[in-house]
Amino acid sequence: MSEIRLCDADGPGFGWVEAAGIRRCAHALAREGQVWLVDPFAWDGLDERIRAAGEPAGVIQLLDRHGRDCAAIAARLGVPHHAPPFGAAHGLPFEIVPLLHRRWWQEAALWWPEERVLVCAEALGSARYFHTEDEPFGVHPVLRLTPPRRLAGYAPVHVLFGHGEGVHGAAAAPALAEALRTSRRRLPATLLHAFRR
Repeated sequence: MSEIRLCDADGPGFGWVEAAGIRRCAHALAREGQVWLVDPFAWDGLDERIRAAGEPAGVIQLLDRHGRDCAAIAARLGVPHHAPPFGAAHGLPFEIVPLLHRRWWQEAALWWPEERVLVCAEALGSARYFHTEDEPFGVHPVLRLTPPRRLAGYAPVHVLFGHGEGVHGAAAAPALAEALRTSRRRLPATLLHAFRR
């Protein structure tokens, strides 16, 4: 496994990201003394870090193929594992925003309106292969021609990803709008950036 380091401590919780490879990233959202894990994968010390932040409440898997360690972590912590397709009564304290419902790609985003946190599993990302050289993050290359425009109505202060570290503060909402607006036009530059050494 790649080296793991903590990230995204500027938001209400924390994240952990692989230092190399596809830069998998996962998050723990701390809300009212409870901790919700989003697309988690295991590392030594994770359980202790979760319990220091609050009481484990659930595991949320936003992408069908992001099984990662979701089921195993939920079982170990004794909490529910929520995964797509999400029903109308999913029992979560966050808004689940459907993005894709295809046979080979089912994905939802998570929106936490009180903290203005947007979490995207794979539709958006900040790992190198998601964006051009001058973007902090971008739309997944496969979705660049049909970007998730449903996210254009959100003005987050924190944008968190399943691949790469998040973007925080005043830059987050403008970067989201720009990523969606220029998604198609910047596809060639994204591919060049992904493969340039």
